[in-house]
Amino acid sequence: MISPTDFRKGMKLAIEGDLYIIIDFQNQKVARGKAKMWTKLKNLKTGQVVERTYGGGESFDKPDFQEKGMQFLYKDDESYHFMDSQTYEQIGLNDEHVGDYKWYLQENVEYKISFFEGSPISINMPPSVVLEVIEAEPGVKGDSVSNLTKNIVVETGLKVKAPLFIKVGEKIKIDTSEGKYLERVN
Repeated sequence: MISPTDFRKGMKLAIEGDLYIIIDFQNQKVARGKAKMWTKLKNLKTGQVVERTYGGGESFDKPDFQEKGMQFLYKDDESYHFMDSQTYEQIGLNDEHVGDYKWYLQENVEYKISFFEGSPISINMPPSVVLEVIEAEPGVKGDSVSNLTKNIVVETGLKVKAPLFIKVGEKIKIDTSEGKYLERVN
């Protein structure tokens, strides 16, 4: 059992049969009253964010939660196919489970897949990925004071703003949380 005093950012909780992750929390102590824990929770199945307040006497079950390393194989019309590297079992995740991470998936790369009560619910992406540039506008310098950027397209189809010196065929590192250019990789 987990009590509100044990809450930490990133902790996963089972509440009313659904799996939530704590995005933010704050301990609220009132004079002469019991402490309450304000939380901002994200439902890992639906992506919905809710705010809830819990008293110190409440408790929560530890979720039946697992993470498995699975290799991304391919995408077809309906789903993204992954294979467990140890058992060779294959699963398919739909667009709802993959979300915007579809722009960072590379074939034959292993990703952590989160399972709740035996069914897959989400992908845990690394903070950044390295992708190859397949299309880049020509960089034209003009009168400017700040950094200039241009539109580029990487191998997965993601469109990113990058500095003028980036050319087709180069590899760049992209932040998976914001989809922004980080650096060029040699």
